[in-house]
Amino acid sequence: MSTSSHTLPLQMLYHWADASPHQTYLHQPRDGRWHEHSWSSVLEMAARLVTGLSRLGLTPGDKVAILSKNCAEWFICDFALQMGGYVSVPIYPTAGADTVNYVLEHSESRAVFVGKLDDAEQQAPGIPDGLLRLAMPYDSSIRTDHDWDSLLVHEPISERPVPEPERLMTLVYTSGSTGKPKGVMITHGAYAAACQGVLETTGLNADDRAFSYLPLAHITERVYILGSSLYAGAQVGFAQSLDSFIDNVKTISPTVFISVPRLWTNFRSGILDKVPASKLNLLLRIPLLSGLVKKKIQTGLGLDQARILGCGSAPIAPALLRWYERLGMPITEAWGMTENLAYSTLNYPFRSDKVGTVGRPGAGVEIRISEQGEVLCRCDGMMQGYYKDEEATRAALQDGWLHTGDQGRLDDDGYLTLTGRLKDAFKTAKGKYVLPVPIESQLIDNPLIEQVCVVGSGLAQPVALVQLADSAAARDRDELATALGASIEQVNHTLESHQRLGGMLVMKDAWTVENHIMTPTLKIKRHLLEQQYQDLDQRWVKGNTVLWEQDLAPS
Repeated sequence: MSTSSHTLPLQMLYHWADASPHQTYLHQPRDGRWHEHSWSSVLEMAARLVTGLSRLGLTPGDKVAILSKNCAEWFICDFALQMGGYVSVPIYPTAGADTVNYVLEHSESRAVFVGKLDDAEQQAPGIPDGLLRLAMPYDSSIRTDHDWDSLLVHEPISERPVPEPERLMTLVYTSGSTGKPKGVMITHGAYAAACQGVLETTGLNADDRAFSYLPLAHITERVYILGSSLYAGAQVGFAQSLDSFIDNVKTISPTVFISVPRLWTNFRSGILDKVPASKLNLLLRIPLLSGLVKKKIQTGLGLDQARILGCGSAPIAPALLRWYERLGMPITEAWGMTENLAYSTLNYPFRSDKVGTVGRPGAGVEIRISEQGEVLCRCDGMMQGYYKDEEATRAALQDGWLHTGDQGRLDDDGYLTLTGRLKDAFKTAKGKYVLPVPIESQLIDNPLIEQVCVVGSGLAQPVALVQLADSAAARDRDELATALGASIEQVNHTLESHQRLGGMLVMKDAWTVENHIMTPTLKIKRHLLEQQYQDLDQRWVKGNTVLWEQDLAPS
């Protein structure tokens, strides 16, 4: 099916503004109270912004960046840029000054919207002098040229423009897990195809409520929340801050909630801090109490009304999915990339027997496995290519298929299991290749471990780098070493000799976005850890299976 046959996002905005003009669309908490925006008011504000941008000298085709955490104004800016024929360039709100500068310069952006930010002072140097700075209605230490109210005083445009489906809508930059971010070119038609595919696969509708907090600069949130809300007519709520997050979720009581593995892990740790695992397991085995316990936990998270719980962005341990399933919270694991607009495979409707897979192709998506074991994808919702990088575009798009770089296999029902990234495979000193992801997915089953990265390029045996869960901090180190050592032994029984772990190194410092080990989408930058710990064989204190980083021999 051609992307030209899809109803475009703006057409849906116009539809709901006519069909349900006074229905609340966006719920934005600000300064301790909720601000509600109806479909018609969202359209009107977007139409006023179009006039304002034109008066400032911006012309169709110009690139305009958005640097902000999720908020109602992010949506409104996105709609305005589509209506004005501009190309939006979202930037992660946690991006450092260097990344901000790279994206603005590489995209040739002429203006930037500055909104909700936690670290504006550190990001400000990344915005070049001379770039037009436009403010959303939030306090920021970044100097701006025009505030939100001054942009909205203009008369709204009278027409309702609909762009050509083949026209470039947005440049979405990858999170940079392996180097410089790439600018993925996405057309209006491709975006429409992905959003409608989500709708067709999940059955989202106007009775649904979504909660938007994963970065809108990432294509998953842009398609699954912003995009699907347009096509379904669903309401969307936002968080005011991290401190008010759970209260805000409870107020919205979402029916759709998407998260990433690290946050689902954190939620579990928070629950187990209140109810130890042994006690929880006992309560869940008592029929009269089990339902009450599940309901209390769901309500405590604000997810008691959720009918779709999602997870993507990075591999998640099947054991964690099973844990939530026991709580009556089946999580749909999905897989996709920026290059195919994050819409590819989903385990929806949820099938318990398919936990461990990333689901089957969604409506309109084809998946096949190459002779080399690489996952290939074909659908209407795919990128045009990489901005200013024809060589990388040719490598990724061949004969209409996206070469994903992921390895995987399909079962008889068409469900996809991912076994790792082609480029993540490393060769140990024994000269044999090891795929780290299957090993990591076994280790992460241990609730003491929050994150893990298996490294081993040039080492005698692979080593697991682990970040412990908060709940492990108070435990005795010898006791922890015994428990972690048992995990190594258990995993090694399933591996060939060259794959077996030579040890486990407990990290001294957390992996975060701020120290550049995590991407803004909370993926681990594996190549940086490989470089940092390439001399482990020389520094390892012999006789230890589990070692704390601070006890390593000096390099």
